[in-house]
Amino acid sequence: MPPLSSQILTLLILAIPIASVAWTITHEEVFREPRDYCKKESESGPTLLRRKFFYLFTCEYCFSHYISALMLAITRFKLLYPDWRGYMVSLFALVWMGNVYMGAFANLRLDIRHERIEIQSKDLELQSKQKEIHSKRAA
Repeated sequence: MPPLSSQILTLLILAIPIASVAWTITHEEVFREPRDYCKKESESGPTLLRRKFFYLFTCEYCFSHYISALMLAITRFKLLYPDWRGYMVSLFALVWMGNVYMGAFANLRLDIRHERIEIQSKDLELQSKQKEIHSKRAA
């Protein structure tokens, strides 16, 4: 087994693409149409199994489990234990770390959106004041 510090570094690095894929599929515009279809099916599908299956593609937390399992199948990464327990620990650690990254990214995007709205509001205020000044000069 690699040293614990190497395992932790691997965990932190592997969680980045997991978070990226899970976030992109469950939030970004490029996958909006399939996501809208999955959302509709998850709410009105004829069977419980069908509704739950399609729900997985709309929830970043749920979807990150499957992306983490795929990543483990590709990399064979084990955390703390050299056997099947290492896979179990690493699966849940990757899911958790990926969701920490997604939460940080969501907060960052929210802050950026808030700043953009604030800037637009100030621009509109400035334009309004400029129009007032020009109308007073013209009168």
